[in-house]
Amino acid sequence: MNRAQNLSKAAVFVSLSAASFAVSAQDVSVCQGTLDNTERLACYDRIFGTTATVLTDTETTQAEAEADLEVKPQAVASTEVVAEPVAVATVMQKYWELTPEEKRDRFVFRTYQPNFFLPAHLTSNINKAPQSPTRGQAEDNNNYKQMESKLQISLRAKLMTEFLLPGADLWFAFSQRSMWQLWNKQDSAPFRNTDYQPELIYVVPVAQQWGNLPGDWQVRMLQFGVAHQSNGQAKPLSRSWNKVYAGLAVDKGEFGLNWRYNQRISENGEEDDNPDLIDYIGSHEISANWLPGDATAQLTWRNDFSYLSRGSWQLDLTYPVDRSKLDGLRWHLQLFSGYGETLLDYNFRQNSIGLGVMLFNF
Repeated sequence: MNRAQNLSKAAVFVSLSAASFAVSAQDVSVCQGTLDNTERLACYDRIFGTTATVLTDTETTQAEAEADLEVKPQAVASTEVVAEPVAVATVMQKYWELTPEEKRDRFVFRTYQPNFFLPAHLTSNINKAPQSPTRGQAEDNNNYKQMESKLQISLRAKLMTEFLLPGADLWFAFSQRSMWQLWNKQDSAPFRNTDYQPELIYVVPVAQQWGNLPGDWQVRMLQFGVAHQSNGQAKPLSRSWNKVYAGLAVDKGEFGLNWRYNQRISENGEEDDNPDLIDYIGSHEISANWLPGDATAQLTWRNDFSYLSRGSWQLDLTYPVDRSKLDGLRWHLQLFSGYGETLLDYNFRQNSIGLGVMLFNF
């Protein structure tokens, strides 16, 4: 119903109300006894001297339909769906199969660390001449560009279930992270460095009655592992190390915290590509996660506590390209500051920002 029709009907109502005080009840009753709408209104016109337009039943229905069309878009716009925060416990239990309901088959590959491609990765300082105490300094490569690309592929598969402890599983994982001089046409876009990391992971779920912490925090699982990391290059660019680690994960609502301690397995003298590795990248790793809804945020801090000016921090933010497919392609923003963005850069400090997509998640 449009505004003019509303005003017209209101004017009729007001004029009738005012005139009713000047006529007799008998005159009005005569009009009330008339059944036909048009004749009844004409009767009132004769009494009150007022002329009004009568809306037929068809016109009234059409006007009301038009009014509905005007109102409905506003109602739709005001009911936009807002994503609810996601409980970290729910994600963690499904991801690591911590409950009997979440257990799946063995020997099926799934994602491990984030799989992403950042075509635009800008660093404040490119490492043109990597060096280490036992490998010396490599030859300068002045053609390296500060703008490059970064990508990571990381997969895992469960090897054994209910291994040693109730609900505990043994996993194998493999991760590969590369720095690609994609924009360096002068050198034919080489890969500046690629780190490879195979590892075994032992995951132990923690029963709720044993994991309660103050403030409603909950210890969700324990992790133990052994890993080898290397860049597969020849001297003087060769970098590698072996480690064992232990960690735990706690959560509260949409917030989660992961802590891991890495113990390096020592190597002898000249066999060690990077004897001062831990002094720079640290042995402790703490990650804070927040799942407010569609978006995800993770802040990771690495340090040895002996050299607080070293170590690193990294912030990862993601948001779905299509909000109806939260497990699909996601925008990915990554900020890094400190030492060890790659194994080759373990003793090289830099700040970087990368923008791209998280490739897949399953």
